Amino acid sequence: MTQVDLLAGALVMVDLPGPTLEPETADYLRRHGIRSVCLFGKNVVDAAQLRRLCTDLREVMGEDALIAIDHEGGAIIRPTFWPFAPGAMSLGAADRPELTEAVNAALARQLRSVGINWNFTPVLDVNVNPANPVIGERAYGADPALVTRHGRAALRGHAGEQVAACVKHFPGHGDTSLDSHLALPTVRKSRAELEAGEFAPFRALLSETPAVMTAHIVYPELDAAHPATLSRAILTDLLRREWGYDGVIVTDSMGMQAIDANYGRGEAAVLSLAAGADLIMALGRREVQEQTLQAMGAAIGDGTLDRAALEASRERLRRLAGQNPAQADATLDPAQDAAMLRDAWLPGLTAYRSPRAPAPGSRVILVTHRTPQRENVSEAAADAETLARELAAVYEVDLAPYETPDQIDWAALKARGLPIVLATTHRHRQKALRGVQPDLHLALYNPYAVLDVEAPALLTYGFRPEARAALVAWLRGEVGAEGVLPFSVE
Repeated sequence: MTQVDLLAGALVMVDLPGPTLEPETADYLRRHGIRSVCLFGKNVVDAAQLRRLCTDLREVMGEDALIAIDHEGGAIIRPTFWPFAPGAMSLGAADRPELTEAVNAALARQLRSVGINWNFTPVLDVNVNPANPVIGERAYGADPALVTRHGRAALRGHAGEQVAACVKHFPGHGDTSLDSHLALPTVRKSRAELEAGEFAPFRALLSETPAVMTAHIVYPELDAAHPATLSRAILTDLLRREWGYDGVIVTDSMGMQAIDANYGRGEAAVLSLAAGADLIMALGRREVQEQTLQAMGAAIGDGTLDRAALEASRERLRRLAGQNPAQADATLDPAQDAAMLRDAWLPGLTAYRSPRAPAPGSRVILVTHRTPQRENVSEAAADAETLARELAAVYEVDLAPYETPDQIDWAALKARGLPIVLATTHRHRQKALRGVQPDLHLALYNPYAVLDVEAPALLTYGFRPEARAALVAWLRGEVGAEGVLPFSVE
């Protein structure tokens, strides 16, 4: 490999095919000088395996290794063997920044215990669109000041544990009705509106932000021709020059349809580097990764890309790795944070329309999705049998599971004369639930479901075991619901 090829390799992040670093992949990383990988569920078995994988990756990639993962809390967690942290909107509803800092420090300790040194969180999107199909409860809320307050706390929590954080999705994914994994969204707002809303948390926290992830979204007011990931007007003119940011800029996955369906992978990578990105997230099949590397190498070699700018990018990445070494800390035991994380779900419990739990010991009908499926970035919620079993600690439960909400015979259920409890566990809002009237709605996933169901509701902002334990405690009357809904219902 030439020096040009190695420079290209230093500016891409790839994913791995499985839970071990097999010789072929190790050789691939060495040959191209790749220093950054992103881990997913396919790479995770247990803590011991994950620690071995990270150790092997550091041995191959060297001291500049950046090993990243999406470990936000809530639904966005890849390792399922550690205590589960509440997601952003639960913390926003609680609005205790000290709790947000403690939770994020615990997330960072989990990662550092196995040698992961880069966490793609916090989400600084201001979620003002209740129909947003990809952000939702991943955001702290709809108020820029609230998002800024908790984003700052999340950054502090990570910094204190020497795990690099990464704010996302710049310049803001909170007002889209399309998922950029599946399509190319557009946000049509004036510069003044963007400054007051989307921009506010990112701009306020720049001095504390080690890395920024770009959004695959077109903002016509800023650049009518290119999504932010490929826009020099946004990444260089705005973020670098106007705002003075000198941290790492990493793209979101270039395999998302917002990019992949509209540009060639190699073309998009070159455009993004020319726009000002430091690191291209070239995820997917090996041949696609190699196409990206080849296009980058050619563009460096023929002068299309500014060599000095790319060397500056490589130095930023080295600095990030140097400040946050990818070294497992054997003294850390994530189980020690279990009690704190369990209790961290309680302050976010939110009452909507003054819900009242049926009397403990009574008989209730539980209506819920039989088998939720994993969707894209988010993990699958709890299934109907699990919820029924856990609620049986409080009630005599008659389970009425459904595959799709339009299968529910509400008239027949009401004719039985028992309290009807609807537990929503869908990632997306369901048109078939609009206007339905159970006696109690338990919103265990998408919090905006309360805007559809005509019933008093308790929101947990999550479906993890700790969230369900908090729910059971509320049903028993052991805890209240003190959270404040962090978005408007008007």
